[in-house]
Amino acid sequence: MAYTISDKCVGCGACVRICPTAAISGEKKEKHIINPDACIECGACGRLCPQGGVLDAAGRPVVRIKKPDWAKPRIDLDKCMACMSCVETCPVGCLELHERPVRERDRDNYPFLKDEKACIACGFCADECPVDAIVMVVPKLAVKPKPKAPTAKPAE
Repeated sequence: MAYTISDKCVGCGACVRICPTAAISGEKKEKHIINPDACIECGACGRLCPQGGVLDAAGRPVVRIKKPDWAKPRIDLDKCMACMSCVETCPVGCLELHERPVRERDRDNYPFLKDEKACIACGFCADECPVDAIVMVVPKLAVKPKPKAPTAKPAE
């Protein structure tokens, strides 16, 4: 069952821009709709919706999460067998194989998150990994240092 859009939708179009399958349509400032045949239930539309107007397949509102806080795949290369399941299942193509072996003893190339900004935090890569080599983790935000207060010049 696909995601749906509730009456909370104000037609901002944020969901349309993030949907990897173009399953969402609608006019600006009007309630949008999700084509159930095209929806892959990735949840990106709901995580992005500023109105909380997207319902998951069970009819529950999807909680908005700020994009920098979206989980990203972390790949354990010791477990990974380079089967490419994660690369093939990613709906936005943000995972790729390294061009050369990652470890000296191996001949296989291993996946990596090539385009972090393109990742929609769907978790399909982790779900499809046959050896549980991928976990979704929220990136730690860099803490910006506070500016130092100006120091007074000593009196001359």
